[in-house]
Amino acid sequence: MNAAVDRTRILNLYPALHGLPTARLDRLLAGQALHLPAGTQVFAEHQPCQGFPLLLDGSIKVVKQAASGRELVLYRVVPGGSCIISSSCLLGHSDYNARGIAETPLTLLALPVGEFSRLLVEHPPFRDFVFHLFAERIGELMQLVEEVAFARLDQRLAKLILGRQSDTLNVTHQQLADELGSVREIVSRLLKGFAAQGLVSLGREQLTVTDRSGLQKLALV
Repeated sequence: MNAAVDRTRILNLYPALHGLPTARLDRLLAGQALHLPAGTQVFAEHQPCQGFPLLLDGSIKVVKQAASGRELVLYRVVPGGSCIISSSCLLGHSDYNARGIAETPLTLLALPVGEFSRLLVEHPPFRDFVFHLFAERIGELMQLVEEVAFARLDQRLAKLILGRQSDTLNVTHQQLADELGSVREIVSRLLKGFAAQGLVSLGREQLTVTDRSGLQKLALV
């Protein structure tokens, strides 16, 4: 489903577009915003990039899948941000090397490839936005590599649970395993250990933190 793009909203989310001539901004916004339901595959590996996404609502989960079928969440795109894999594909004229999945219903606008390239050259605030995003995401990915390579899985699981906004998580063991790049059986075993220590209580597709300070100590071991 498509709908017109709200000028004020997109400029609030993407201030790098401020300063563009009115006629040019109108051309950019002449494209229709795309509405996608949760669970939609936004882009796939080995697929060419069709444009630079500007996310207005929702969250995109970017994941890398191994030959075994296991997945690792690389990062998430939220409104006001964008996807460095899309940027790198456009800059390097290459295909996607990861998948993007709508975690929630999405509203987004895709800048055409040609317009993305022209903005990089002609509009310094947009170029700064794209490369600042690169620097920020590379820092996050380096931290992820460090955690995967050097941190114990129980530490990473404790940190993941603590990073959620609520003490009650409506989440499956498989979803947690996907976040960690692990398998459900191992995550289930660790969660049962957490429950035995009184750190969490487990229910059907639900986890409740019962000892936050204990989890924090575990995450920092």
